[in-house]
Amino acid sequence: MNMKSLTVLCAIVVLAGCAGHNPIDRITYRNEPLVKQIEHGMSKDQVQTLGGPPSSEFHRTAHAGSCNNYVLNRDGKEQTYYVSFNSDDRVDGKGFTTCEELDSQQRERH
Repeated sequence: MNMKSLTVLCAIVVLAGCAGHNPIDRITYRNEPLVKQIEHGMSKDQVQTLGGPPSSEFHRTAHAGSCNNYVLNRDGKEQTYYVSFNSDDRVDGKGFTTCEELDSQQRERH
């Protein structure tokens, strides 16, 4: 493997690690309504119609808005998943972590 390919591979591994989720989770839970159907800009009401009530709600400190924690279940395995909202209650993020972890990461970056 040449040095350029090795550098690119290392960069990909580091960025994947920073993403804060296990890539297998994307495959395992890809057909869950929260993962598959939630899109940026959707309202909080639309999210709750698709995903039901959240496990918990979190008031964001790194950015204005709120965040809902969900627990996805599949084949006896549980996975946390967040959907974050801006100050207008519109989706501005989602992923395989908790709202608290997301907020902490965002505070560290700023």
